[in-house]
Amino acid sequence: MINYSVDADGIATIEWDMQAHEQNTLNDESIAAFGAAVERALADPAVRGVLIASAKKDFVASADLQRWLRAADAEQVYRRMLDWHRLLRRMETSGKPVAAAMNGTALWGGLELALACHYRVAADDPKAGFGFPEVSVGLLPGGGGTQRAARLIGVEAAASLLTAGKVLRAGEAMKVGLIDEVVAPGQERAAARAWLREEGKAQQPWDREGFAIPGGLPHAAPESARPHAASHRILACIHEGSRTDIDTALEIEARHFAALAVSDEAKNMVRTLYIAMNEAKRLGARPANVPAGRFSRIGVLGAGMMGSAIAYIAAQAGLQVVLVDVDQAAAERGKDYARQTMAKLVEKGRMSSEQRQAVLDRIGATADFADLGGCELVVEAVFEDRAVKAEATRKAEAALGPDAIFASNTSTLPITGLAAASRRPQNFIGLHFFSPVDRMPLVEIIAGKLTSEATLARAMDFVKLLGKTPVVVGDGRGFYTSRVLRVYLAEAAALLEEGVSAELIENASLIAGMPIGPLTLIDDVSLELMAKFARQDRADLGPEYRESALDRVATRMVESLGRPGRKAGKGFYDYLADGRRQLWPGLAEHFPLRAQQPTVDEVVERLILIQSVEAARCMQDGVVKRPQDADVAAVLGWGYPSLRGGPIGWIHTMGVPEFVAACDRLAVCAGPRFAPPPLLREMAQRGEAFYP
Repeated sequence: MINYSVDADGIATIEWDMQAHEQNTLNDESIAAFGAAVERALADPAVRGVLIASAKKDFVASADLQRWLRAADAEQVYRRMLDWHRLLRRMETSGKPVAAAMNGTALWGGLELALACHYRVAADDPKAGFGFPEVSVGLLPGGGGTQRAARLIGVEAAASLLTAGKVLRAGEAMKVGLIDEVVAPGQERAAARAWLREEGKAQQPWDREGFAIPGGLPHAAPESARPHAASHRILACIHEGSRTDIDTALEIEARHFAALAVSDEAKNMVRTLYIAMNEAKRLGARPANVPAGRFSRIGVLGAGMMGSAIAYIAAQAGLQVVLVDVDQAAAERGKDYARQTMAKLVEKGRMSSEQRQAVLDRIGATADFADLGGCELVVEAVFEDRAVKAEATRKAEAALGPDAIFASNTSTLPITGLAAASRRPQNFIGLHFFSPVDRMPLVEIIAGKLTSEATLARAMDFVKLLGKTPVVVGDGRGFYTSRVLRVYLAEAAALLEEGVSAELIENASLIAGMPIGPLTLIDDVSLELMAKFARQDRADLGPEYRESALDRVATRMVESLGRPGRKAGKGFYDYLADGRRQLWPGLAEHFPLRAQQPTVDEVVERLILIQSVEAARCMQDGVVKRPQDADVAAVLGWGYPSLRGGPIGWIHTMGVPEFVAACDRLAVCAGPRFAPPPLLREMAQRGEAFYP
């Protein structure tokens, strides 16, 4: 794990080189090995300086978050963190100068390790990042990051950097004061050695007499940042630690870290945002023994909002794109989406004019389906109508080779049914992109009954090529994301029908951790579209159709009240000329308020638990086979609060028996839709959990 050598100048090189890991990772074994190397260097009288470096392409860029997922004893975590602090303090107070030569990314404790060195050199690699991303998984930098950063760059700058989890480039990190020197790639060790030989001051600023934190102390205690406990504790660490000596400050940090490490919030975020998300990005569910899919030319059918954006991101990924619509003018308008989007990037300096033109040159707008010849994959993004999609399928397949994949970007229509129009249903698959396509990271991949494993594997490769995160789900009406999202929105509509104030519904969802209120989301998506879905469901399902509160409310808002949503300037909200919006005063007239309003907690419980109930039904129905897929898709797809871990993760957090009991209670007072599926009752009886 650690290579050790001493050169003729008396400089000991401690080189991180974890052979069993893709990246150098801070874990119990590597910390022990590193500590032994540090003690060896400090004890050797022939060593006059220490260089810390990496044999891998990055410095120390990963952490063993599994150990914090397993952590249950806060006192034990506290003691382990104190051991790490003692090692770093031993290194920086030994009297021997220590320099870090960072050839690449330093994250997840890697930068904290560097801050404990007396001098920090970084390679000017545009792909390398430096920062403290721990807040993104509900933790704080526990290796001294909150204290050393504040003492180096000031309280305000450190608080802003750490609570945002921002990752900086080398030049930015030097500008704010976290790095001392930036050099050309490959020169970082030479620069660090030169400093050790020629200057080598073996004392940190905070260990010098008369040291004062740049910019002074914080003026007031931080306000609570719930439901984001990590942000609040980071601010508390900086506030409390900056008022005392470094050693006491590190103990304060260790206590705050330990409290977070054993919290449900951190465990949920580590499990979903780090472990499950990384597995999804690595295509952990990809069928094995299928050669990697190679793509150079794809087609997109439909140059509307979705098709235009899909064409744009595919061209950005380096693919030649054939964008097809009913006539040339419509196809050209679709290409304009890429043109206008990139014009803004050029204006902001995030893209050159040459890069913009290169992307545009890769998009060919056409009305001729014959131009799809040679495409390895086609994404159909036409109107959400079976007949329209069937016609597009037949026309496209007439021009495609026998191995080409046909993917439908449908959000609700079952793939097996759409594949009936295909001559090659084994090559037919669903790719459900989310709007806005260029910003939303998730693609829901839906395999029909006849979709081959080779098609599934190659479709996953394509999604990864686009820089998106794929989650594989089973076929069925609404698949997974649309199905659960509609149930959540229907619960908001049910609350409105019951006389709960719109303000309470909206604010409760925000307090629960949702990114926007459900009524806002319905307006944004379109009440008119929701009413259309209700009509389509009624026609498709016949006697099996069960009207939901969302169906009733959307139909009433559109057909009786003439309020189709944000696009028309009026829905649940009125949209003002200055860009502001306000809840429509007429809501209280048409949905009269009940005298006794529920508490915020009662509304939060209904809005959150109904999502978990439906997600569990999806698992029981085989639409989602793995809990981690359900949770990742929820967080990325509709902004489910990551601090709860996902709708299945929240069942796990509550405990299956406790969740079943809560649902049984709600089924009585709110309606039978809350009745837990048999899957959960059986798990509760057997004492099973979704996660270890």
